Amino acid sequence: MEGLAMLKHLIDQLQHLYDSHHHSSSSSSSSSFIFQPSHQTIFLQQHPRWTSFDIEDSSVDDCCGLVMAAGKSHDFRMLEPLKPPLAKKPRRERNRSKSSGRYGTSEVMEQEIWKDFPEDLFEAVIARLPIATFFRFRSVCRQWNSLLASESFSHHCSQVPQENPWFYTITHENVNSGAMYDPSLKKWHHPSMSTLPTKLIVLPVASAGGLVCFLDIGHRNFYVCNPLTQSFKELPARSVKVWSRVAVGMTVNGNSIGSGYKILWVGCDGAYEVYDSVKNSWSRPGNMPGSIIKMPLSLNFRSQAVSIDSALYFMRSNPEGVVSYDMATGVWKQYIIPAPLHLTDHTLAEYDGQIMLVGLLTKNAATCVCIWELQKMTLLWKEVDRMPNIWCLDFYGKHVRMTCLGNKGLLMLSLRSKQMNRLVTYNIASKEWLKVPGCVVPHGKKRQWIACGTAFHPCLTAVA
Repeated sequence: MEGLAMLKHLIDQLQHLYDSHHHSSSSSSSSSFIFQPSHQTIFLQQHPRWTSFDIEDSSVDDCCGLVMAAGKSHDFRMLEPLKPPLAKKPRRERNRSKSSGRYGTSEVMEQEIWKDFPEDLFEAVIARLPIATFFRFRSVCRQWNSLLASESFSHHCSQVPQENPWFYTITHENVNSGAMYDPSLKKWHHPSMSTLPTKLIVLPVASAGGLVCFLDIGHRNFYVCNPLTQSFKELPARSVKVWSRVAVGMTVNGNSIGSGYKILWVGCDGAYEVYDSVKNSWSRPGNMPGSIIKMPLSLNFRSQAVSIDSALYFMRSNPEGVVSYDMATGVWKQYIIPAPLHLTDHTLAEYDGQIMLVGLLTKNAATCVCIWELQKMTLLWKEVDRMPNIWCLDFYGKHVRMTCLGNKGLLMLSLRSKQMNRLVTYNIASKEWLKVPGCVVPHGKKRQWIACGTAFHPCLTAVA
């Protein structure tokens, strides 16, 4: 309310200034800002369904930005004195400005020049925008809105290096809608996933190439979706009817999602199937070799599968270790790797082709989050980092539980007890620990508890 009052006061000042300078101000001044309703706002009112990703930008600063720089008007102008004082320029620059006739800080973009701006450069620039910014730019015109279906734009996006993954999470309070966290902006987004079934509880279980794989809570149906664009697909029914709990992994064919993807599910009895998006069908390549892998397969369902190239790695217990399946060759392998002592809530992670382990190390009343790296020669875990001691003091004497929501180089850890609800990210490359702001729904006040989730690399052109 205070922000709205400030905005109203600013508009009143502008109106008063206009009234007092109506006869003296020049109508051709190129240094004034111009005030009118936003073309973007009008476009969104005419085409409300063209922006499927709800980016909430409700700050007062954003409102002022829309008011100050929206478009052109014939009646109302904001004069230069209301702008912040400009820094004094060197004499050479002042002389250059005088000689060119440019005294203001804003220049008019001449249509005769910019109308011939190469179209492919537009796409190259837009492909490098932050994700949230892209969805605001998408509402400018029909042509920019149709970029998601453009092959040339998809090519430009593939040339942009992948940034930090985002996190798609499900909260205890609202299991039928997700919340996405952007670690670059440290901001939560709440998309309206209208494509997912509303009568079922579907949980994110794996991801690859910008797509997230969902499985309903009854373990019957699979769904694949791009959380940014809501490109959605319900996978065909499995040929093997397994209603028990299954572990799921997902990989991309080749180097890009455009070549298709595969999904593997595996049960504790050794049954498994592979879905191929190119064929749009499930297949059972063979039987899990009982001579190599001990049965029953005691899977650690707290740990999501880790993908390295075409191979998927699952954590198992009794015996402790890792089981892998190569999507390209169809070969199963088992690695017996004892877990560190006093370890609980441990899950696999991956960074730059290296298998990592994250878990809670508890001894007596002290608890700490630790990170290990798998040594390829010895097949032993080597501790490489742990949470700062000052943070671990908050866990002392508490029964802490941990859920790892992502395993792709940037981890999100949900740490909770009866007295505590904390979200933390850990960057494996930089060994940086950061606290995550609480997840609060729009117009809400209470922080929500994260139930489960997965990491995914945001990709505008990934199609389910």
